[in-house]
Amino acid sequence: MTESADDDRPNLRLVSSRELSADTAQTPGMARREAISGSTCGSAGIWMGETRVAPGTRSANHHHGHSETGIYVVSGHPVFVVADASGEKRLETSPGDYVYVPPFVPHREENPSPDEEAVVVIARTTQEAIAVNLDSLFEVS
Repeated sequence: MTESADDDRPNLRLVSSRELSADTAQTPGMARREAISGSTCGSAGIWMGETRVAPGTRSANHHHGHSETGIYVVSGHPVFVVADASGEKRLETSPGDYVYVPPFVPHREENPSPDEEAVVVIARTTQEAIAVNLDSLFEVS
């Protein structure tokens, strides 16, 4: 942890990749690990971490409640699937791409690669990792 010059101000907090915690909301088919949150470093207004989707797998359908989510694709080519009026819509991504997920929008992540793990960094507007798992992309909860 980096100390502040003034003890009245909050300190910067380094969270090493070795310190990421799986003690957070999970969705079947993917592994979330939190880095910045209320429990890891005292964050009050943001949650940030990473998600990994193994080759040839997909997550369960889910949404993130009232939280907005920003996603940055680190590696792999994950596909984000969402429902629209005509059925399922697929957003195919590459490293360096960003995806915005509005509150309460059901979606899932897929990794069509037979041999490459997909890794993304996620940030949310709440410090908790909200994951509401659903049976269907068309489910309203």
